[in-house]
Amino acid sequence: MDLFDKISADIKSAMLAKDRVRLETLRGVKKEFLEAKTAPGSDGTLSDDTATKILVKMVKQRKESADIYSSQNRPELASDELAQAAIIEEYLPRQLSEEELTAELKAIIARVGAASAKDMGKVMGVASKELAGRAEGRAISAKVKELLS
Repeated sequence: MDLFDKISADIKSAMLAKDRVRLETLRGVKKEFLEAKTAPGSDGTLSDDTATKILVKMVKQRKESADIYSSQNRPELASDELAQAAIIEEYLPRQLSEEELTAELKAIIARVGAASAKDMGKVMGVASKELAGRAEGRAISAKVKELLS
């Protein structure tokens, strides 16, 4: 079952359970998926890779919104955003731990043949594709910078 079908099935489950937050969140996810499927230039299908990128973007948006709400002293809105982010994260691959991320990046650095900070672009290009959905871009960038310096 691909992500689109899983989200659709979970929407029905959320309706039956009367889980308002989950239902609202999953409907938003499905809306994004449908927009990607029907976008100009799309072939009418949605690969799991594309769906994962959409989910990562949505989680990032929710977390940034929660930070803004927290800084403006609106904890109730921040908690709503964080609850939605947690629900969306359930559909993402398991996130890499610090040690796993370091090991993966060392392997990529060795494979690419990077030796200094000048090669960061080459490493980031490969790492961003291979680790998409399993680690945040910011964390990847910081770790690559640390390993190459």
